[in-house]
Amino acid sequence: MTHTSATGFTHAAEQAQQWVNELVQDVGLSEQNAHRLLKSVLHTLRDWLTPEEMADLSAQLPTLIRGIYFEGWRPDTAMWERKKRDFVICVRNSFGYEPDVDIDQAIKAVFKVLDRHISHGEIVQVRNSMKKSLRQLWPVD
Repeated sequence: MTHTSATGFTHAAEQAQQWVNELVQDVGLSEQNAHRLLKSVLHTLRDWLTPEEMADLSAQLPTLIRGIYFEGWRPDTAMWERKKRDFVICVRNSFGYEPDVDIDQAIKAVFKVLDRHISHGEIVQVRNSMKKSLRQLWPVD
């Protein structure tokens, strides 16, 4: 392994850790639960976006976060009526039940992390591709 690739991997790990640390701080979760939350929201978001928007968002994710985003992904062309409640249920089912976690607030915290690290233009596109009720979970600063 060259020094450059080792440095790149270290940087990628630091970026992923930063995202998890931000969730630990913002939501008050353990590091393990913050990682699980990030993964749950990213997977649900990925599965709810159009293939084009999913790919556009993935291009802006840090390397290791992109790996989490695509982990276990299976292309699905079936579309259904997607409501905020269904999104929250998908995240809750993936994340698991934690009595001290307000899942709506936790989802908002992940969206805030995305806001801080993804270009404004891409965030606008992702938000606009969502149903209005689901956009309510994505805070606008």
